[in-house]
Amino acid sequence: MINQQMTIETIEKGIYSNQENWENATFGMGCFWGPEARFGSMSGIMRTRVGFAGGTSLVPTYRKMGDHTETIQIEFDPQVVSYTDILREFWRNHYPNRDNYKGRQYISLLHYHNDEQRQMIEAIRKEMEVELGEMIETEIAPFTQFTLAEERHQKYYLKRYPKAIDQLTALYPNSEMLVDSIFAARLNGFVKGFGTKDSMRKEINQWSIGEAEKASLTNIFLSLKW
Repeated sequence: MINQQMTIETIEKGIYSNQENWENATFGMGCFWGPEARFGSMSGIMRTRVGFAGGTSLVPTYRKMGDHTETIQIEFDPQVVSYTDILREFWRNHYPNRDNYKGRQYISLLHYHNDEQRQMIEAIRKEMEVELGEMIETEIAPFTQFTLAEERHQKYYLKRYPKAIDQLTALYPNSEMLVDSIFAARLNGFVKGFGTKDSMRKEINQWSIGEAEKASLTNIFLSLKW
């Protein structure tokens, strides 16, 4: 188990050593629980959060969402995973032309953070329209704001395992760090079925940290009570 000299905070700071090169992606593809788990399992995705975007109300909540959409925001390392790969994963894993039976809550939504992302969205949309065999109706707009959803929605599938959460909570200085944790993002994907014990161990071994830190995270993973 991690000792005082090797805290989870210290380990994750090592993983985030090239944070200045990360980029953001913001999108909605239905209920935000599943997409957070899916993308949280992908190599190169460094942080995941769920929240609300695309609307006009200033302080949306899950119960009073207004005209906002359930959205996931990720930070990713473009040296490991490209924005175009993220876009393909986005369009291949939801139906972008679904009926909006709950208003804007579950619409297909892409918010670009810069003009380069906008151009990539247009290019990959054309590619995916050929692959899907129909026009894509995803709402595409510049990013304006993202409001973090309530804590109970963050890492939703991981929180269905209270014993594991109790173990993890004891390791993190605060709940915000757990929400932003790459380790928690991978675990959330793992318990949803995106990955295996072997793939988790392989992922940890790819992180830019020392062998002792890798061993500590692997031991934590294997000791979690599901």
